[in-house]
Amino acid sequence: MSNEAIQEGESSGHFAVFSSQNSKFRYTYNKIREVKSYRIGELFAAYRDILWDDGRHKYNVSSFIGEIDEILLGERFSTFDQNTLDNLIGTLRQRGNSNATINRKMAALSKLLRKAHKMGDIHSLPEFRRQKERAGRIRFLERDEEARLFAAIKSRSEDAYRLSVFLVDTGCRLGEALGLIWNDIQEHRVSFWITKSGRSRTIPMTERVKEVIKLPPTTEGRRPKGPFTKLSQAQYRAIWNEAKAEVGLGADEQVVPHILRHTCASRLVQGGIDIRRVQMWLGHQTLSMTMRYAHLATNDLDGCVTVLEKPRSDESSSRSAESSAFASPLTTPTSVPSSRKKQGPEPAKAAHKRSKGK
Repeated sequence: MSNEAIQEGESSGHFAVFSSQNSKFRYTYNKIREVKSYRIGELFAAYRDILWDDGRHKYNVSSFIGEIDEILLGERFSTFDQNTLDNLIGTLRQRGNSNATINRKMAALSKLLRKAHKMGDIHSLPEFRRQKERAGRIRFLERDEEARLFAAIKSRSEDAYRLSVFLVDTGCRLGEALGLIWNDIQEHRVSFWITKSGRSRTIPMTERVKEVIKLPPTTEGRRPKGPFTKLSQAQYRAIWNEAKAEVGLGADEQVVPHILRHTCASRLVQGGIDIRRVQMWLGHQTLSMTMRYAHLATNDLDGCVTVLEKPRSDESSSRSAESSAFASPLTTPTSVPSSRKKQGPEPAKAAHKRSKGK
């Protein structure tokens, strides 16, 4: 290549043209960007308000990312490779995290890293594989447990009692109920707009829900923004924990406010409501979430018992009838009808004798 060609290439700002005797080459140069490195905590500080709304979930994510940053020893990186992710998952498992807990923490990390990758902060992403979760036992309240627990809650706070009844009859999440405003309640239905899945839903109300959304007549001052806005999550959980300890459920770690959602779902399935309608009622994003309650629909299996308890004599007779109905003509001997014998063609010898006699 000649010196003139090199000089021609050097004189261009964004691209260079190099020529030779037989051909000309054009090379386009992009802007060179400095490669920086970040800590997980720094990326979270940059994007947390963009990726997560304020609330309990954002608080949990903050805890997850803090733990991950601590495991990584505050290491800075420009690429997040598969080996780093595998070591992180292994450390979490050694700390006693279940696969379900690991999945929640990895979901938060994946969301953060995908945003950082899109913005050009990191230059490669590992493959996030969901850990296999074991289906755990779902705890729900029996009718007598509900009555005792709600009575103890009512003795402490009328507002907390009204909220408890609303939660168990609608199956909504605690945050969804606390975020309700009066405009969300129309005639016999209630609409949930602030949901975990981001999808709104509207469901009908039971008679006792219609009663508890009414404010007590002793309410003074300005009307609150919604039926339960006077309570916070922390206040309600404190009342709940005191009440459950009073009725002898203090040692049961599964008796938390979210059990009211499980109780609602369980009662719907046990009452014969199909899974698709239960999914719509609860606002589950996927049917697999609702299928956790499918085992409670035992009424659909009652017909199986009838079949299994059928007397053996009936079973053998029905089997013989079935075999005769579906028998193969190749294996079953059949007799030719007499009418068909008469109407069939004559043998060749008989026909020949008759013609000679004539």
